[in-house]
Amino acid sequence: MSSPDLAATVHTAIDCADVAAAHPDPAFPRFHPRPAQGWINDPNGVSHINGRYHVFFQYNPGSARHHKIAWGHVSSADLVRWREHPVALRPQDGGPDEYGCWTGVVTDDGGVPTAAYSGVRGDGGHSQVLISRGSADLTEWKQDGHIAASMPDDPQITAVRDPFIFRFNGKRYAMQGAGLASGHAALLLYTVEDMSDWKYQGIWLTSENPVASRYAPAEIWECPQLVRVPSGDGAPVGSAAGDEAVDGDTWVMMFSLWLSGDTHEHANGVGHLIGTVQQDPATGLPVFVPRTGGRSDLGTDFYAPQIVALESDGAGPKALLWGWANEGFGRDGRRGRSQDEIDAAGWAGALTFPRELSVVDDSLVVTPAPEVEAYRAAQTVAQATGTVVLPPFAEAVVFAAPETAATSGSLGVTTPAGDALVELSLVPGAGSPDKSRQVVFSGRLAPRQELRVFVDASLVEVYRTGSVATTVRAYPQPGEEWHLELPGGVQADVWELAQPE
Repeated sequence: MSSPDLAATVHTAIDCADVAAAHPDPAFPRFHPRPAQGWINDPNGVSHINGRYHVFFQYNPGSARHHKIAWGHVSSADLVRWREHPVALRPQDGGPDEYGCWTGVVTDDGGVPTAAYSGVRGDGGHSQVLISRGSADLTEWKQDGHIAASMPDDPQITAVRDPFIFRFNGKRYAMQGAGLASGHAALLLYTVEDMSDWKYQGIWLTSENPVASRYAPAEIWECPQLVRVPSGDGAPVGSAAGDEAVDGDTWVMMFSLWLSGDTHEHANGVGHLIGTVQQDPATGLPVFVPRTGGRSDLGTDFYAPQIVALESDGAGPKALLWGWANEGFGRDGRRGRSQDEIDAAGWAGALTFPRELSVVDDSLVVTPAPEVEAYRAAQTVAQATGTVVLPPFAEAVVFAAPETAATSGSLGVTTPAGDALVELSLVPGAGSPDKSRQVVFSGRLAPRQELRVFVDASLVEVYRTGSVATTVRAYPQPGEEWHLELPGGVQADVWELAQPE
């Protein structure tokens, strides 16, 4: 049931930097790879196989609307230079994924790249876990409609979606997000000795758990993730295979928090739990024990992240996350894009930069992957104060001015006397008829913190020392400038962003 047009174009790949540089829309990001046209949402199948990072994503190449979802595909050897590949998975006429190839993962199954994803037969239908086998370079996929798991025959389970695979004590398991008739969210657990035949083990965790209820309130847990991460006590992250995962490691479980009435405006955003995975002495199955949690991104335009845990070559372990930055219809006083404007532009959605995860003092810490620094080009200002005008593609590092410091911070920056409010705004130029200033980001610089602010056309990511990121969308109009407002005692270094040679 493979698509003939895919087979004909499978060896064609496009340089994502060339696509972005030639794009006519000034709001189109240049450093966050995506196709020139069409709708994208959830990152899928994030993996590192045969020396390349692969990121698949929900994709409608036909329009800038969420419909007939396929899997798009980009890859990179270095997390900086990206190539766009032909569509990987497509809805198959008459197949169990006829209505869409929804969220899932890619894993190495005995040397064969294998996708496990939610297939839906019709609008309003229940999803099933489908398996597709890929070529060594992950550009060709065989879709034969094989169903590895159907919705459990349990009246209390009303919705199931988004499979995720993990390993513990040398065994492979999977989980899916679910909703229950009680109105609670849930996770379902499976044993996966054979990728083609998943064995359902029951409801694994629900939002009735007091820790989960506090930090991950939802009616359905979408896009569930579970990975071991580096922690402040030196505990290691798992390898890509994950065979060494044992009791006592630090694990992060992450959910996208779906509520009734959500379309693509997700009020609860994304939450996470931090805890341990232990073996049940009676059943031998893993048990996740959460102890704390929090929000996984502080912005309004972030949803459906996917995490991959792996050993990086020679650089130690890491856990990487990509998220979906949806188009903003206008929130918090920011000007958004209407559906008509999105349709006219012909594209919707972007993926965030790759982000590294760790746990420090039982808090999730999110930083941009170090490779992103390769986008730094000319430095426009150093130790700037007051109002700083940013280029349309920029990175700014905000920190305390040395002369007002009390002590030295952990990252080599100094500490201001108290919290200082930093704002990023879009400000009309002198000739613009609209004189209103839009505040895109506002946050306080606490002692021993720095902010890293990235502006990529309409996508803004802000990373805070010792905390999670903030993702927002904003759309500069002709004549508008990005202004970074720095209070007294705070400075910034600013670089233009450019593709490395």
